[in-house]
Amino acid sequence: MIIYTNGDSHTAAGEAVNSYCFACDDPNLWYMGRAPHPDNIKVSYGAVLGRIVKAKFMTDAESASSNDRIIRTTKEFLSRPTNDQVIVVIGWSTWEREEWEHQGKTYQINACMGEDWPEEIKERYREWVTNIDMKKKLQEEHDKIWNFHLELQERGIKHLFFNTFESLAGVEDEKDWGGSYLFPYNNDLTYYNWAISKGFSTVNVNSYHFGKHVHYAWAHHLLPYLTEFL
Repeated sequence: MIIYTNGDSHTAAGEAVNSYCFACDDPNLWYMGRAPHPDNIKVSYGAVLGRIVKAKFMTDAESASSNDRIIRTTKEFLSRPTNDQVIVVIGWSTWEREEWEHQGKTYQINACMGEDWPEEIKERYREWVTNIDMKKKLQEEHDKIWNFHLELQERGIKHLFFNTFESLAGVEDEKDWGGSYLFPYNNDLTYYNWAISKGFSTVNVNSYHFGKHVHYAWAHHLLPYLTEFL
């Protein structure tokens, strides 16, 4: 069995045991690019779940990831042949993020312009950030995730979704996700707000990330919802 996770920095355990989010932030691991830092990912909630249920653990989580990237890379992972049962666990990112392709390279677009972006992407970004309709964007993200849920369901792939920071509250057509999505429309029960409500603190006052003890607690919080898959 494989516990496969995907998401943004919360799933990648950014800053969980050291100050790095991307592996390349560590001068000794520059060659690993935007992958999660190994010290952090090994204490992530996904790694903890893998140890609890004695499953292989694999992840495509990446800090600053958009939901576009999460869906794309999850589909790529699931296209590879395996004899193992795969359980997909996804912590969805914030709704304004997008993935853009330019000259064969993908860029994760969010509220801040990237200094290393080509000028064509920067120009497109200036227009995008000026005109973005957040209500419409939220609905688009909701529908995208719903369609992905239906695809996984049709393929018989067990999956558990949750929101890391923001919920889907405010969409026009709330869906019945069965047991596949934890409280999709409840802001109080996102990963971040759940942790704060339990009295946990972020790794520092300027961070939205939590330490390894919160990943351990969140893994145990998720465990009962995974029971029917095991």
